[in-house]
Amino acid sequence: ETEPLTSRKDVSDCNEGEDCKENGLLVRNPKSALRLVEDGNKVHPRQGDKGEAAQISNGYSGVQSSVPCNGMGEGEDAQCAAPAATTTTTTTTSTTCGAEGQQQLMELEERETWSKKIDFLLSVIGYAVDLGNVWRFPYICYQNGGGAFLIPYTIMAIFGGIPLFYMELALGQYHRNGCISIWRKICPIFKGIGFAICVIDLYVASYYNTIMAWAFYYLVSSFTAELPWTSCTNAWNTGNCTNYFSKDNVSWSLHSISPAEEFYTRQVLQVHRSNGLDDLGGISWQLTLCLLLIFTIVYFSIWKGVKTSGKVVWVTATFPYIILFILLVRGATLPGAWRGVLYYLKPDWQKLLATEVWVDAAAQIFFSLGPGFGVLLAYASYNKFHNNCYQDALVTSTVNCVTSFVSGFVIFTVLGYMAEMRNEDVSEVAKDTGPSLLFITYAEAIANMPASTFFAIIFFLMLLTLGLDSTFAGLEGVITGVLDEFPHVWSKRRELFVLGLTIVCFLGSLATLTFGGAYVVKLFEEYATGPAVLTVVFLEAVAVAWFYGITQFCNDVKEMLGFTPGWYWRVCWVAISPIFLLFVTCSFLSNPPELRLFDYNYPYWTTVVGYCIGTSSIICIPIYMVYRLIITPGTLKERILKSITPETATEIPFGDIRMNAV
Repeated sequence: ETEPLTSRKDVSDCNEGEDCKENGLLVRNPKSALRLVEDGNKVHPRQGDKGEAAQISNGYSGVQSSVPCNGMGEGEDAQCAAPAATTTTTTTTSTTCGAEGQQQLMELEERETWSKKIDFLLSVIGYAVDLGNVWRFPYICYQNGGGAFLIPYTIMAIFGGIPLFYMELALGQYHRNGCISIWRKICPIFKGIGFAICVIDLYVASYYNTIMAWAFYYLVSSFTAELPWTSCTNAWNTGNCTNYFSKDNVSWSLHSISPAEEFYTRQVLQVHRSNGLDDLGGISWQLTLCLLLIFTIVYFSIWKGVKTSGKVVWVTATFPYIILFILLVRGATLPGAWRGVLYYLKPDWQKLLATEVWVDAAAQIFFSLGPGFGVLLAYASYNKFHNNCYQDALVTSTVNCVTSFVSGFVIFTVLGYMAEMRNEDVSEVAKDTGPSLLFITYAEAIANMPASTFFAIIFFLMLLTLGLDSTFAGLEGVITGVLDEFPHVWSKRRELFVLGLTIVCFLGSLATLTFGGAYVVKLFEEYATGPAVLTVVFLEAVAVAWFYGITQFCNDVKEMLGFTPGWYWRVCWVAISPIFLLFVTCSFLSNPPELRLFDYNYPYWTTVVGYCIGTSSIICIPIYMVYRLIITPGTLKERILKSITPETATEIPFGDIRMNAV
């Protein structure tokens, strides 16, 4: 409801020094939703504005709106005071000007919510339980000495991953904004974190979906009576191809290559047609078609919002657990499975002294749980205000970690089986860590099981569903962030924006679809996500705990849930989690990994390129800080104070009434 600011009886006089435009609009909350602040309810004031609300004799506070007229976020200097009321309620009105007023009006409109609570839980579980659990976790665990890796992984989950997982859910649910605009309500100078998150998500989408294209290629190739990676008689095979599963007595030599490895490297990836990152070769049209189909599925799953994606995850989030159970039972019955389980559970204590083990543990828990990707903020922002996000955080993070642990048994039982068949140690079975653990070792084991076609189809279909969940979530993090930041441009054009975003992601993936695309995927995985995500989460934790204030944040949680987070959560948010993150990030920067894939050793210049890729996302944070200080008027001290003070209020639903937490 809008009224022109022409009558003094409708609007009170402006505060001294205010510049109110003649064409300003008096904006009232639609649907007659009143914004109230009651002293007895302890609705916390905005930092820097505590005590500024004028007390009224009836026990309520006349709350000034924080919507600025100049768009610069000047709080008390750019507001119009509401007329004092003597009834039991006080209606707060505010003047808004230009695009800022449109954005505030749109924020007051009813926000889309999940159809059911289970839709949200399945979406978060589907996002957290992804290829990182079944693909990345086993090979990182394998690479770092098996069971020894579980110790730093558990420690990082308890003191780093789960507290930050909970923090992001609470932030998103309370402020109901995406990863960019939410910082206006927390600490505006850190808004660059939101832009950095969007860049990281785009990098992930550029290589993560290519791995799904590989799985889709395997899925299509599995619809045959005899799987193509079981024999050495195909056009892509070489003289070194050795099928030790054949009925003939075949000896495994140093130069022997399994048919599964040749199918993966020479038929699917075709890396033999590339000389490395300096000569990627042409684009594989087969993988391009696979990726195009995947992005088509993604688009029509998320183009309408969480109402549609919340239904799709009923299949994509539950189907993998059925397949994991089937594969676990099958793997446990294979000969030699106990050897893999023993290697998985027996810790190598010396590994705990290696810094890279702790770095890998931290990167894995954050890559798997997903704080720092903006997804949890986006998903939680569609929750109802009083939803128990504390319980959701514990349930979903526990399900994720347990799934990783169980997936280790699924993989290591097969590794033990392969070691038994080759008469080798488990540590010698997989020469190349990474996706090859699934696409070579596990695929080869499946090919030599009874009903191999059936197991191959369900296994690669499981990989697809795991990856789709994460792609839905990653893109939704970007979509929600941009739509909330520019509602006057994109709020009514979501389908068009999602289409443009998927096209950009597809075009960005072309380098990974070349014959040397696997080398690009490895480079992006090591440099584009790990250190960048750790840095983002570290700055996010510092901004919330130290600038927004841990007391303020805990009051927000109490406003939603009715109870305040305990000392364990407070200590983790304030000190333990940031210290762990800082240590791991510095360790990575001081000792970058030496990359190797198949027989290709990455040259030194690729390390420089990798650092440039990682820096290109993080650089958004200091650039925006400088930009913010430049555009903010006043002395340097005044600019800093205004830049770390929340500039807009958060609407707190209270039945049919919305209270304005200023």
